Amino acid sequence: MSSATLQDWIESSVRLKFEQHRDVRYRVYREGGRHFLEIREPEDDSHIHTLELPDGMKLDRSSYEVLLRYVLLDIVAA
Repeated sequence: MSSATLQDWIESSVRLKFEQHRDVRYRVYREGGRHFLEIREPEDDSHIHTLELPDGMKLDRSSYEVLLRYVLLDIVAA
């Protein structure tokens, strides 16, 4: 099974709600034919969440930031 990094680690401050934000690190990678968005804490590199991206979803950086906000608000905080 082949794997490749599509977007190396990026540190980001994600706006959550009014005057709230969360600092994270994320990367996009491929394993076999599947693509993933992995999110980690920047301080200790602990895992927050890994989201499998739909087939054929190849986005630019701003689109990944929208996905980060969705994951942090709707999946992790739930």
